[in-house]
Amino acid sequence: MAEPLKVGLAGLGTVGSAVVHLLDQGREKLIARSGRPIEIVALNARNRGKKRGFDLRKFRWIADPVALARDPSIDVLVEVIGGAGDPAKAAVEAALTAGKPVVTANKALLAAHGQKLAALAERNKVALNYEASVAGGIPIIKTLREGLNGASFSRIYGILNGTCNYILSRMEKDRLAFEDCLREAQRLGYAEADPTFDIEGHDTAQKLAILASLAFGTKIDPKAIYVEGISSIALADLDAASELGYRIKLLGVAMKTDAGIEQRVHPTMVRKDAPIAQVMGVTNAVTVDAEGLAPITLVGPGAGGQATASAIVADLADIARGVCNAPFGRPVARMTAIRKAPMQHHEGGYYIRLLARDRPGTAATIARRLAQQKISLESIVQRHPVESAGAAQPGRSGEAVPVIMTTYATSEDAVHKALAAVRRDRVVYGRPQVIRIEKN
Repeated sequence: MAEPLKVGLAGLGTVGSAVVHLLDQGREKLIARSGRPIEIVALNARNRGKKRGFDLRKFRWIADPVALARDPSIDVLVEVIGGAGDPAKAAVEAALTAGKPVVTANKALLAAHGQKLAALAERNKVALNYEASVAGGIPIIKTLREGLNGASFSRIYGILNGTCNYILSRMEKDRLAFEDCLREAQRLGYAEADPTFDIEGHDTAQKLAILASLAFGTKIDPKAIYVEGISSIALADLDAASELGYRIKLLGVAMKTDAGIEQRVHPTMVRKDAPIAQVMGVTNAVTVDAEGLAPITLVGPGAGGQATASAIVADLADIARGVCNAPFGRPVARMTAIRKAPMQHHEGGYYIRLLARDRPGTAATIARRLAQQKISLESIVQRHPVESAGAAQPGRSGEAVPVIMTTYATSEDAVHKALAAVRRDRVVYGRPQVIRIEKN
């Protein structure tokens, strides 16, 4: 039997501990698939005394992750420390410089330093594998980098954050307010004490930046992504979406347009019959559109110790077999600078919900402002009058009337110009709600 692949593991949180258990439990299967054992020989973590469900004495403990990366007793570094900077960055750089392959689950590190690390891996002719960094147990990195390497992609989009999908699913199913669902997600451990990174779309944006680079051969640029979170979504929006045949999801979308590569993260209405609309709870999903192929949707657990550890072990198995691909599917020298498509050029259908003043001329004013921007309405629904929540008493202007509209394809710029004019005309209360509609 071939010599074991000796692993140094940096990070012993939920994912790192799951990797230890999975390698121990799956030893024989991995030998059969990889042709050699895969063994953890050294560990690093911030807290050595924490109980983790296994005997730390079976492994060498190295206090400094950079020293672990350089240690001659290991063949490969698994980095699950997290964070875009040091010590994760320093440890990964040290391993690659020493000619050791790296497996990481660190989306923040890749989004911030992906090209630099990929170039370092290429120079030293070693693998940089990161399946676990996006969508947990879904093999989307391997699909884009290897399985569909010859495809010409037009769009990739998906549910990339389980916290947001859980909240939107609970809001819809149990008719709970956003704040109530967020508290429940925190209680269950799906959301952090400070959930901003998840609910405002930044976690999704980092993952989308990696997928867009793989799909389109562009350099990673998180700053090129338009980001909008789900905190503004109300039950009224979910109800209206359902009546119109849609479901609301937080999507990350990257697509080719005539203006360049459009990258955006925002709440999105998708048809109920679309595969991605069926994905509920903490589950993730990614849909790939490529020329000559029907859309491909991959669905699975997007986070959690077991799912993420499974992706890490799969990457280790590739390394054990001697597989070494260009980290982003092509040499870094052939990755192009992204030509960003401005968000105001985005074209598609829109859902608009506003609280109109119940007085003569309001409807005509709204219609005129939309017409001035050449916006055509697909549907318009006027609800029963209610008092406008959080607004001053309507007084002589009358009650607030909820009005829900959907448009045919138009531009982002046209929608915002029309609604800005409507607000200046003082025929609505508050800020209109706008949600983009994604074609399936």
